[in-house]
Amino acid sequence: MATQKELILEYYVDNPDRPIPHAEVVDWATTEWNDRTGMVFRDPDRAIRTLYSENKLIKIQNGLYQYNPDWEAELADDIPFTSAQRAEILEAGGYRCSVCGVTAEEGADLQVDHIKPRSRGGTSTVENGQVLCSVHNYRKSAYSQTETGKRMFINLRNLAEAENDSELIAFIDHVLRVYDKHNINSHIKWKS
Repeated sequence: MATQKELILEYYVDNPDRPIPHAEVVDWATTEWNDRTGMVFRDPDRAIRTLYSENKLIKIQNGLYQYNPDWEAELADDIPFTSAQRAEILEAGGYRCSVCGVTAEEGADLQVDHIKPRSRGGTSTVENGQVLCSVHNYRKSAYSQTETGKRMFINLRNLAEAENDSELIAFIDHVLRVYDKHNINSHIKWKS
């Protein structure tokens, strides 16, 4: 008999390459578990989070996960940030959101985010991490795209610098100079 986690994965595997809303999976799994075992599925949320942490699922956004067999193979060696990495990224980020600057003391739920998403080949390294408040981590598209974009270019530039990618650095510097030329988000400073 399959475990509860295996049952959840079964649904994703049967629906590959499709972002599946959380409620859809939970509804199916709780009904299916009851049909197969006669018991109640107590915590499907935990099973989904566990599958994500084991790189079986890609998190598209909060409450929306997807299974892709190719991604699973690519991400097999990559795990989410460790506690030590999270602490280092938080310290390097000054314990404040890199978009709005809010701190935990000001009531923010600070989170560590991948600059280059894992779903696009980003790895869980300190260099690929940034601090975001929960609002900016989960709802990036609802906020100033120019401000978010500039900060992301600055973070990407730091990553390119660490990897000695001079071609990417030149491109990013050009983009950031366009921000400066048009006085867009001049309160966000960067150095070439």
